[in-house]
Amino acid sequence: MTDEQAIRVLIAKPGLDGHDRGAKVVARALRDAGMEVIYTGIRQTPEMIAEAALQEDVQVVGLSILSGAHLELFPRVVSALDERGVDDVLLFCGGIIPEADIATVQEMGFTGVFGPGTNTEAIIEFVRDHAASPAA
Repeated sequence: MTDEQAIRVLIAKPGLDGHDRGAKVVARALRDAGMEVIYTGIRQTPEMIAEAALQEDVQVVGLSILSGAHLELFPRVVSALDERGVDDVLLFCGGIIPEADIATVQEMGFTGVFGPGTNTEAIIEFVRDHAASPAA
């Protein structure tokens, strides 16, 4: 183990989507890769997600959505993060994001967009490669 602090990642399920298996799989994979993972659970409001990101001082926020409400909920999460001054986090998302919406989601600030069946190693590598180094 090195003296480096672990990357802190918040995994959240915005909206009314109650299907959380994928989010739990990603959370566990990131944890097993040595990251500190905070999983907020299902049915989180954008404000709850942003507040948790602020309180937990995370470098990364990952959202999982299967409900199709990403174009409604993701901008609200970004806005709630900005309102709290949490504007230096890496954003990624996964779940059901139609190909036609990927560019829009990326324009919102979600650097990584992962669909069903994505290998968790790809997500781990993405987070490691793109997350800001934690302050010592």
